[in-house]
Amino acid sequence: MIYPDGQAEPAPASSAASLFNSVRTRTERLVAPLNDEDMGLQSMEDASPPKWHLAHTTWFFEEFILKPSLPGYRPKDERFAVLFNSYYVQAGPRHTRSKRGLLSRPTVSEVRSYRSHVEEAMRDGLSRDAFALERDQLEALITLGCHHEMQHQELLVTDLLHAFSYNPLLPAFFEPRPVDIPLKPETSWTRCDGGLLKIGHGGDGFAYDCEGPRHRVWLDPYRLCDQLVTNGEWIAFMEDGGYDTQTLWLMEGWAVREQNDWDSPLYWWKQDGIWWTYTLQGPRPVDLSAPVVHVSYYEADAFARWSGHRLPTEAEWEAAAEPTDIEGNFLESGHYMPFGRRSGLWGDVWQWTSSAFSPYPGFTPPEGAIGEYNGKFMVNQMVLRGGSCATPELQMRSSYRTFFYPHQRWQMLGLRLAADL
Repeated sequence: MIYPDGQAEPAPASSAASLFNSVRTRTERLVAPLNDEDMGLQSMEDASPPKWHLAHTTWFFEEFILKPSLPGYRPKDERFAVLFNSYYVQAGPRHTRSKRGLLSRPTVSEVRSYRSHVEEAMRDGLSRDAFALERDQLEALITLGCHHEMQHQELLVTDLLHAFSYNPLLPAFFEPRPVDIPLKPETSWTRCDGGLLKIGHGGDGFAYDCEGPRHRVWLDPYRLCDQLVTNGEWIAFMEDGGYDTQTLWLMEGWAVREQNDWDSPLYWWKQDGIWWTYTLQGPRPVDLSAPVVHVSYYEADAFARWSGHRLPTEAEWEAAAEPTDIEGNFLESGHYMPFGRRSGLWGDVWQWTSSAFSPYPGFTPPEGAIGEYNGKFMVNQMVLRGGSCATPELQMRSSYRTFFYPHQRWQMLGLRLAADL
């Protein structure tokens, strides 16, 4: 992992306690280049200010570990329980999501002090073995809290990009770096024979509740494209009238396209006959060989139909995935845009599938507020697979399911194609 300061990350953590330390340090290093004004930016309801991300990920450890299980723990400020809860109804009342950017108080320094208060309590409790939890249960909760914070590291980066995009100065979060872009390989396809297969998490190691249980699926034979759809291919779609041809679009997608006047991916504009895009390294000409990013499910589906192919199902994607094929994200390479591999399944952009986010057979959410983590979102959203250039490497696994509404574009969302045999 390379941070904005150019320094590398230590080796991956080997226990929940060391994972906690490394993840908390990683978050602080991500926000190190930001000033106090940056820390309060919220550009839309879907996004949150960096300051709120810092506080909410701290609240998670306080609410689910320290308060219920560390005798004598005292919150730094009882009011933070309301300010920094996100959607956990069972954990109590919450501040309105769309108004997080109005929280000028507590200040950035007070939020940092809150983080230190919680971290010191966590480390003290661990050093004294003082938690009123079985060791396995404590380790599982700490690990969940760390992976929750890793998700918010990714959100922090993409939320900040969206906020910065409204600034006419088009500021750079990372210092621009020269990038050696490999040529796009010739398009190739992998044949998958299908059959009765198993997908879903069923082994050792961390996974979110929605990744299991492991279960059988039947897949007919199919092909999966070895390369992600590129900017050059997307421009061909645009120039062929892809955004103006209603028959390529789902009815709801066409309505969203018309309502928002979409004619290109998010953050694109044309200048002197050349397409440009805005990134966390500032504005750049669109690299034709890089994977297209910041496109909605509706756009991805229309492109697939235009190309004569389709989007894969999540079962098809997972059946083709190799866990050892993980390579390349911006935290590793130093690049915001996906300048890593042009083949393989991992780590450039999240890839839309045609699968709705729904429970696997036998899924049961955990009891209590923790059970609200994924299960209650299983409606009206679509699954994406593969991780992106902003996904921490420790979260890369073949069973990982992320999910977004089909109109959303501000995350690192792209696509690869599939076809029937």
